Amino acid sequence: MKSYQFTAQIERDSESGFYIGNIPNVPGAHTQAKTLDELQINLKEVLELCLESMTEDELKSIPEFIGFQQVSVAV
Repeated sequence: MKSYQFTAQIERDSESGFYIGNIPNVPGAHTQAKTLDELQINLKEVLELCLESMTEDELKSIPEFIGFQQVSVAV
C-alpha cells in the first residue's frame, strides 16, 4: 500500500458557516463540514475513494501541487 500526501484548500462559506475542502490536483476530491475536525475526516474519506477509483496510470499522472500565489489587481 502506497502512502500519499496532499494539500487541501479550505474555505468557509459566509452564508452557511460550513467549511469547504478541496484537493485541487485530485478530480472529485471535495467535501464540506460544520467543523474543521469533521472536514479533516471527510477529506480523508473522499480522497481514499477518489484514489481507489483511479487506474495506476492516473495515479502516476497526478500533477505535483506547488502552492498558492496571491495576485493583486486594481479594478
